[in-house]
Amino acid sequence: MDSATSDRDALQATADNGLKIVVVGGFGVGKTTMVRSVSEIRPLNTEETMTRAGEAVDDLDGVHSKTSTTVAFDFGRITLDARSVLYLFGAPGQERFWFLWDRLFSGTLGAVVLVDTRRLADSWYAIDRLEHHGTPFIVACNDFGGPLHTEQQIREALDLSPDVPLVECDARDRSSSKYVLITLVEHLHALSLARAATAGAALAGSAAPVTAAQTPEPTL
Repeated sequence: MDSATSDRDALQATADNGLKIVVVGGFGVGKTTMVRSVSEIRPLNTEETMTRAGEAVDDLDGVHSKTSTTVAFDFGRITLDARSVLYLFGAPGQERFWFLWDRLFSGTLGAVVLVDTRRLADSWYAIDRLEHHGTPFIVACNDFGGPLHTEQQIREALDLSPDVPLVECDARDRSSSKYVLITLVEHLHALSLARAATAGAALAGSAAPVTAAQTPEPTL
């Protein structure tokens, strides 16, 4: 399916700052849909039709109507300004393609973990791998019309740290997907400020004042 957004001009030659974000999550949670809805260009999709051969290895519980699946990754782009561009990568959800994730995580600033609240357990692996790599992330609950859960229930089910942002979204909606990305960028900015403050405090604490008695005598 083609993106609903129109193609824009090719990337300007002045753009020299490429930023990378990865969208991860379980099988059929809407990763391809999110990349497709928010990308300013017609996204690259590696979707293939699902066949009977895959029924023995893919868990279709809760996604019986799904007819295609990503077999490598999705790719989209958002131009931030004349010199900066954001690259979006959507990771495949099936367990048999998880070996691709480590390469997709390479060089990424952060990640969106997209979850279906009807199948929260499907998101555990994504969170585990991000924590293993030390990659900052937020969690976005895609609306599939499933049972309602409180924020606390979702946090407990996913064992989320209190400082990990948790938001709701509709991956089909461009503005909703943009809000998710903005939330991630704000989270990354807050983490950056916190690291800078910690480093500054550590540097100030280690810099002891030099007294006259400590000053070595000049030698000739």
